[in-house]
Amino acid sequence: MDDLVTARLILHPMSVVEAERMVAGTPRDSDRWPPGYPTEGDVKSATDFLNRCARSGNSQPFGPYEIRRRADGQAIGGLGFHGPPDDSGSVTIGYGLIPSTRGFGYASEALRELLLFARARGITCVKGDADHDNIASQRVMTAAGMLPAGEDERVKYYEIVWTGATAAQAGPADPR
Repeated sequence: MDDLVTARLILHPMSVVEAERMVAGTPRDSDRWPPGYPTEGDVKSATDFLNRCARSGNSQPFGPYEIRRRADGQAIGGLGFHGPPDDSGSVTIGYGLIPSTRGFGYASEALRELLLFARARGITCVKGDADHDNIASQRVMTAAGMLPAGEDERVKYYEIVWTGATAAQAGPADPR
């Protein structure tokens, strides 16, 4: 599968071998892993992906992606799907960046691209969540076009739903 490319980022679909290296902490190209990468969340995502692959086969393109800066090729975080779409065409996403790269709009840029990718593959709903005190993550989802969809005692839920009419009017990169 090809990389997804934005103005400043490359979203690289993680292979099984790359996920195994991440879990083991042994990058193929150590120059691509700056201090702080991978995060605990990146390793958990790679582990979950490997477990899914062992149970039901490789779920790409609905698996994890490494977020790399185009300028220097360094991995700065991850995002992706928690698995393939369910029977209704819905997926759940997650994302994170290393601390030194937060606040520059990378997460919103990456999420917008992932939402466009999902919509182009017939996904009807993308869901995500953020802890109540994680205002930055809530802003990322809102900036990418996701809307509040409820909350519980721990998290706020967000989603974007596409129907024939809303898809024709505006996609996630242009949430009018």
